Amino acid sequence: MKNPLIITKAGKEQLEKELADLKGPRRQEISRRLKHAIENGDLSENADYISAKEDQGFLEGRILEVETILANAEVVDEPGVMTGKVQIGNKVTVQEAGESEEVFELVGVSEVNTLQGKISYESPIGSALLDKRVGDKVTVKTPGGFIEFTIKKIE
Repeated sequence: MKNPLIITKAGKEQLEKELADLKGPRRQEISRRLKHAIENGDLSENADYISAKEDQGFLEGRILEVETILANAEVVDEPGVMTGKVQIGNKVTVQEAGESEEVFELVGVSEVNTLQGKISYESPIGSALLDKRVGDKVTVKTPGGFIEFTIKKIE
C-alpha cells in the first residue's frame, strides 16, 4: 500500500487559498487573454493565443494537482502534536558541532520550502529526526557526506 500523503493544517489552508486563486482570478485572467487573442484573428500565427493556451494548460494541471492533494491528504492535527519527541508539524532546533543553530520544520512533501526551513519528514534529515528527543545526537547520511547534530529544542 502506498504511504499516505501527509500535510499540516497550515499547508492545507495554503493549498486551499492557492486553489481559490487558481480557479478564480487566475482562470479569469487567462480567459480574458484567450478572448483577446481570438478577437485578433488568425490563431495559427498568433503568439498571444499560443502563449495563453500554454498557460491555461499549466493552470489546469496545477488545479488538478492541488485538488488531488487536498482530496487524498491526511492532515496532521498540529495542536495535538507533542513536543516531547519529534513529529510531523514540529519545529526542531539542531546544532552541528562548531556551527550555529538551525531550525527545521517537518512537513509533508507538498509543503517543502527549504528557504523557509520546511523539510519533508521523508527527507534524509527529516526521517532521521522523527521520534528523537531533545539532547539526542543524530547522524544523517547526505549527498555531501555524514553530518551529526544535536537536537536543542522541539516546538
